[in-house]
Amino acid sequence: MLGFARGSRRFFAAAVIASAGSIVFNFLTPQIIRFTVDIALAPEPEEISATAALMLDLIGGRGFLRSNLILCALGIVVCSFFSGLLNYLSRVSITKGTEGFTKRLRDALFSHIQRLPFAKHTENKTGDIIQRCTSDVETIREFISTRLIEVVQTVILVTAALVMMFSMSVPLSLVCAAFIPAIVLYSLLFYKRIAAQFLKADEAEGELMAGIQENLTAVRVVRAFGRERHEKNLFDKKLDVFTQKWIDLGYTLGLYWGVGDFVTGAQILAVVCAGALLAASDRMTLGVLLAFISYNYSISWPVRTLGRTLSELSKAGVSAARLREVLESAAEGHEPEAQTPELNGDIVFDNVSFNYGELKVLDKLSFTVPKGTVLGVLGSTGSGKSTVACLISRLFDLSEDGGVISIGGADIRSIERSHLRRSVGLVLQEPFLFSKTVRENIEIALSGENDELLRKNTKTAALDGDIAGFKDGCDTRVGERGVTLSGGQKQRVAIARTLMSDCPILIFDDSLSSVDTETEEKIINALGDRTKGKTVILISHRISTLMRADNILVLENGRAAQFGPHKDLISEEGLYRRVYKMQSDAMLLKSESDVPEKGGDTLG
Repeated sequence: MLGFARGSRRFFAAAVIASAGSIVFNFLTPQIIRFTVDIALAPEPEEISATAALMLDLIGGRGFLRSNLILCALGIVVCSFFSGLLNYLSRVSITKGTEGFTKRLRDALFSHIQRLPFAKHTENKTGDIIQRCTSDVETIREFISTRLIEVVQTVILVTAALVMMFSMSVPLSLVCAAFIPAIVLYSLLFYKRIAAQFLKADEAEGELMAGIQENLTAVRVVRAFGRERHEKNLFDKKLDVFTQKWIDLGYTLGLYWGVGDFVTGAQILAVVCAGALLAASDRMTLGVLLAFISYNYSISWPVRTLGRTLSELSKAGVSAARLREVLESAAEGHEPEAQTPELNGDIVFDNVSFNYGELKVLDKLSFTVPKGTVLGVLGSTGSGKSTVACLISRLFDLSEDGGVISIGGADIRSIERSHLRRSVGLVLQEPFLFSKTVRENIEIALSGENDELLRKNTKTAALDGDIAGFKDGCDTRVGERGVTLSGGQKQRVAIARTLMSDCPILIFDDSLSSVDTETEEKIINALGDRTKGKTVILISHRISTLMRADNILVLENGRAAQFGPHKDLISEEGLYRRVYKMQSDAMLLKSESDVPEKGGDTLG
């Protein structure tokens, strides 16, 4: 965390200096009280130092001071004023320093999360990441802004107070100091226990946040299937766990504070009793006793709050560890030796194998997509179709022994990621739309507006008619995740968005699955004109989409089961021919059912 303090160190230093000054003025007050009681009010004044005698003479002597006690009160007011002023400056400085620290931490977190590999996002729940970036950051901010300055104040205050107290009475100071190790010891004993319980409570909060985020994201599915009660029960279970974890932590903190109150009370009682005995035996003046009790009281609370500081430190330590886990995750960093070649050559998969954990998805897959051609990809669910798309754009990286994917003869692992992704346009089956306007979603990759290009690409994606029907046209807001649009409209917005970048390689991952057959035909024809000279990969379950491709790859269990043009694949036994026959039969049945009846007979 120290690295994020750069730029705020002057504020932290100012806070420490101002805090020390505040303590100095605070410590002058007991001395004024001591001076007043032992010199001005005592029938027989105590012997005083030469410095104190000089100050008394400058004031006007003991008689003048006895007649004008308001000067002593005024001295206390002045000390309190400067103590409060310096304490105010300390709080302002620590606040400025803390907010600067927190801003840099949040910036670093967001920037790092943006650069994390796609696999890292699939492994972690979004709600848990959000909780780390909000609640955990806030825990650290709260510790620095309140507890950290208290640590500094406690060290300065206890050190200065003990020096003053030992200078006034060694025996009574030893009585006071004897309790400090006990307070520190039981605080340390509770520290580990509190840290462990807070970690469990923090993780339970992460689970709760993940559940809320997932439920809000899938609200339409929940409503459509009437799962409100089920989701409420799941939330109640997570909430019960979360609540119980914090109750357990509360029990521990309550026990800790109860023990602390007892030890602190015993310490004050011991000092008062011992001091009274010393004063009664004339081994200590009344003024010294009052000053000593004041100093003891001033350090009893800071030492008492040492435990609270340690408990907050344990929480901050847990939060820092959770943030460090994110920040130390390997990011897609800069690749100094990476190349930026023209990506307009053949795409070659050479013995490519890929696993998701223990699950093997691709197994020694080999095929070639010649430059400027269209490759169709067919396969059952889980056969590796989407994985092929993700590997080409390096959303996932191949292992060293996972084979080679090359474009124009260059291994994609040697190509700069950002350059590769700018050259590969990927349209997913379930595209993500931002809560912005249609225009902003389509032009997201552009630095400014381009109405002509926008019209051209929305027409290619057969979206122009829909836009014309929107109330505000291209400036219609689509709602969160594009909730106001249909599945087909969202897919066509994503197609138009990808076409805006004019990439040499285009991958459509089942991106027409929610579009009706007539619109699909229109889009495919338009894409044929727009993608001439580009390398296109069409992943689909519809033979009507794939049959136009130059070659079709059929995947089964991560391997290339069939490869070739449509006319060859329908003439040989295999998955492609079976799917073709099923879809042809389904289309035939549909066309027969659409024929109107006449005289009670069905026309064939």
